[in-house]
Order: sequence, then structure tokens, then C-alpha cells
Amino acid sequence: MASRADAESTETGGRSSIDNDKIFAFRDRAGSLLSVTEQETIERIANWLRESSSTVVLTGAGISTESGIPDFRGPQGVWTKNPGAEQMATIQHYLANRDARVRSWQNRISNNTWADAQPNAGHIALAGLERRGKLDTLVTQNIDSLHLKAGSSRERVIEIHGTVRDFVCMGCGERGPIERVLDRVRAGEEDPPCRTCGGILKSATISFGQNLVREDMERAERAAARCEVFLAVGTSLTVYPVALLPEMALRNGARLVILNAQETPYDQIAHEVISEQIGAVLPRIVEAV
Repeated sequence: MASRADAESTETGGRSSIDNDKIFAFRDRAGSLLSVTEQETIERIANWLRESSSTVVLTGAGISTESGIPDFRGPQGVWTKNPGAEQMATIQHYLANRDARVRSWQNRISNNTWADAQPNAGHIALAGLERRGKLDTLVTQNIDSLHLKAGSSRERVIEIHGTVRDFVCMGCGERGPIERVLDRVRAGEEDPPCRTCGGILKSATISFGQNLVREDMERAERAAARCEVFLAVGTSLTVYPVALLPEMALRNGARLVILNAQETPYDQIAHEVISEQIGAVLPRIVEAV
């Protein structure tokens, strides 16, 4: 199978467009130079999805950038532009620092990015793949819930890093809609405590230094281990333990397809890698299934 990690165009300046179809030239695992059109690549991936009895999709921040939500590790990512912000996002810092919590709640009510974001063509395409009966499990590293907004079934979506739509108490575990807490902040409570136990509240997201929900991770691992196609979309595949899922799929004979703007550690062993705009390519793949 061809890998797109060392992709080199036969034309000067990268990819070329011939008869409105791009020519991809890349080296296979033996080092031979191969050329295929973008349409041929799309049709091959669509055929794999069509024949697959179990497909797992893993999505990362890259699928939501077209909805106006910044990624974290891309060239213009939040952590790339401000490395210190990553350190401030640890669970230890949040729990130990009241000022950090006050800033966090104020940011939520002053920044409408999460509330206003709408699904884009990539999210909608994956919901369409499910409707075609060709998506077993959708694991997302995103906390924006845009897959659910796009129509993906809650029972098939694993929000492995949690969601901003809910709050959780770090003391008693009480959970509910985030708007209940945001209304209290708007009413003047800077750092609203849990009304059940007095504990610290935070959005129901997984912060750095915080354990993933074991049941969610185990479910994702089971799905990856039994799938026939693993599709990684908009993810750097560098955040562990989620980044181990493609390896589990490959180990059990699955085909690995990567759609991501930047290179990933798996590009050399993936069966196909596409670095075009997700919202443009993913709908074409799904439509061809």
C-alpha cells in the first residue's frame, strides 16, 4: 500500500491540477514513486469503507477549525502560540488557584465561540456515514459536541476528552448542563461552588493531568481492536493514550486512513494519507461510499 508521508509531486512546486483533478505522487513502502489522482484515492477509500463491517473514526481539533474553533497544536494553535497556556490548563492549577477558576468562568461567558459554533461539512459527512450504516464508533478528542449537533448518534460517539456542554463537581461528581453554572456566574458568583457538597465545579472536560473516564477509553480500545477501517480525521495522533488506538487497529489487520493538514507519526505506515481541507474531501469520500 502507498504511504503519503514523503509525498512529493512530480510537478515543480508540489501538487498540480490536471483536468480539474489533482495528481498525487508519493512513494510506496518499497520506495517506488507512484502517481494517482485525488479521485482515485477517494474512490479507493470509499470502497474500503463500503466493504468494511466495522469502521472506527477518531477526530481531533482539525475537524472543528472550519467551524471557527482554534486547534491546539497546529501552526496557529493555542498551545503553539502560547506554550504557557498549556501549563495553565492543568487540573492541578485549576483546583489550587481560585483566580484561575474565576478567569475560566469569565472566559466562558465573555467568549461565545463554543456556544455559537456550528457543525461544518466534515461533521455532517460523518453523520452521513453513520446513516449509511458504515460507522461503528466515533471517538472524538474534541469537547465542542459538534458531532452530536451534526446528527451523529449519542450511543456511537465517545467524547473521550469530555464536553463543554456540561459541568461536573470535583467533589461529589454531580453533573448537569453548563448553563446552570454560567447563569450563576452572570448573576455575580465568581467561583460558584457545588450546591450539593460545596465542592469545586468545572466544565466536564478532561484537563491535563486528569484521568480519562476508564469506561470510555476501554470502549474505544475495543472498537479499535475489532475494526476493519480506522479513519483518523484532523488529529495530530500525538496525545496519549488516544494516539495508541490506530496502532491497536493496525495490529489487528485494519486499514488506516489519515486526513490531517500536518504530518503525524503514523503517516509512514498508514494505507492512505490526505492533507487536503477536511470539509472539502471528507464529504466526497462519504458520498462515494
